[in-house]
Amino acid sequence: MPEPRPPAPNDIRLRKILDDALAPPRWPEGFVMRGFETADALALHTLLAAVFDDGSDGPFEDWWPRISGDKDFDPALCFLVIDRHGRLAGAALCWARAFVKDLAVHPEARGRGIAEALIRHAFMIFRVRGADHVDLKTNTVANADAVRLYERLGMKPVAWEG
Repeated sequence: MPEPRPPAPNDIRLRKILDDALAPPRWPEGFVMRGFETADALALHTLLAAVFDDGSDGPFEDWWPRISGDKDFDPALCFLVIDRHGRLAGAALCWARAFVKDLAVHPEARGRGIAEALIRHAFMIFRVRGADHVDLKTNTVANADAVRLYERLGMKPVAWEG
């Protein structure tokens, strides 16, 4: 997998150093985190398409072979948050190289701490795997709320190339 594509206007790469000060995730009441199974792929794609709404991932039939065939894809690094009705409320799809590729929370589930819990969970998993940092890419204008969350969790801007 090549490095993230060159930045678009207002894109930023953020990094969290995985030191001993990591706080564990706190899952909101009525939501549980579970691991990814292949049967979840369509629901994950549907969530990502709804949240990002830019068509960049294309149809499921193109997206899933591209994602599942990527050398950095590890199903154990895809974390799903399920609501009390069994619906997918949020997800973090991470690459094995300690990169959060996609973090998405369904609009109806926002404001409950799901994104924070997901990112904290990713930090802890990557530390256990021996990573010294975790990176992600976001946009400072389109995702201003997310940028504030990431900064509050100790993520700092780094050079685009990492």
